[in-house]
Amino acid sequence: MASNASDPVIGISCYMQQAQWGVWDTEAALIPGDYVRMVAASGAIPVLLPPHGQAPAALDRVDGLLLAGGADVGSSEYGQDPHETTVSHPFRDSGEMMLLASARRRRLPVLGICRGMQVINVAAGGTLIQHLPESLGHSDYQPAPGVYGEVTVTTEAGSRAREILGEATTAPCYHHQGIDRLGAGLRATGRSPEGLVEIIEPDPAADQTGDPADGGWLFAVQWHPEHDPDDDRVVCALVQAARRHATDRGTRRAPK
Repeated sequence: MASNASDPVIGISCYMQQAQWGVWDTEAALIPGDYVRMVAASGAIPVLLPPHGQAPAALDRVDGLLLAGGADVGSSEYGQDPHETTVSHPFRDSGEMMLLASARRRRLPVLGICRGMQVINVAAGGTLIQHLPESLGHSDYQPAPGVYGEVTVTTEAGSRAREILGEATTAPCYHHQGIDRLGAGLRATGRSPEGLVEIIEPDPAADQTGDPADGGWLFAVQWHPEHDPDDDRVVCALVQAARRHATDRGTRRAPK
């Protein structure tokens, strides 16, 4: 899909790790193509933001931020020792926490997907369940390496989740961790049948002087909407919010 100058720009956080292509086997900055395709198909220009070499000023050049999936958030970020199954990339944690804080100061629309939802929750002071199979007794949310599960999510009435997705939706998922204690200023507006938090957004009842409740459009899901090309509602919601922000940004001055 061709883009034009009026399309909003979406920054997508990405991996920095070993990869193979052609004759090469080396470290690379990368993201699954599903993210790029869906952002572009939803009417935006995707730009990758690698976890190294970033600065808050990078966000002066985008209209929205997508925190993508990936490795576990380091347990030290929420004051716990790591579970034996926890695999984290501390450099990515620090980079994405910086991008999130900078985006919220700028009131940039932010979408968190899978790991991205967990980053948002931890940044707000929340905690994670480090290994769901241990606490739930099954691995349905991550059936096997490289194999997506499927989750049904029921949304809360009166929420942004209900507005975007209706009363319920079914989506592909791939994660072995989940939200335990919600961070300050957040509310759970979608859950799986067994009560696992699947959607978070700002709590309108929270103190409007603090983050994340007063930082602009924020939405996060535990599943992988980018992996279902027939359901672009979550990514389209980000792009629509970014388009509104891009229209307004001439009247706002980005924080230094």
